Amino acid sequence: DKLRAVKEYENGKLSHQDIAKKLGTVKSTVETWVNLHQIHGEDSLRKSYTNYSAAFKMEVLKYMDENWASLNETAAKFNIPTPSTIRTWRRAVETEGVEALVPKKKGRPPMTKERKKNKTTDQTNESLIQEVERLRMENAYLKKLNALVREQEKLPRNSKRK
Repeated sequence: DKLRAVKEYENGKLSHQDIAKKLGTVKSTVETWVNLHQIHGEDSLRKSYTNYSAAFKMEVLKYMDENWASLNETAAKFNIPTPSTIRTWRRAVETEGVEALVPKKKGRPPMTKERKKNKTTDQTNESLIQEVERLRMENAYLKKLNALVREQEKLPRNSKRK
């Protein structure tokens, strides 16, 4: 529990490193929790799934640049639970530009309404099917005719001269 870890640190019982070992995490994570708690109180340690606006993200990055603040300091100041979030924003701006900070829609796209089939399309399909069938029959007829012609050519001709 984050709050319990922060309380243990504030009571002087354990160091950042000791708490991190106990929880199976890294020292910097515990430091971030302590900083968040000191600046924003207990609510900052509760899970929050926040969607940040592009303007807020730009403000955070601007603050970080102007004040030469570290990721941890900036995250603590703006109550961002994980400093790596800010690093992700910075990389996005560097590679894709400011537009990359605009929140994107997540989840499944809405279902599209099923289109009604046109009668003309059905009629066109039916006529195409009939034409394909007619062409198949014509093709079969021509193959048989071709075979008969070849057969006739192979037969020796009876000469009428005697």
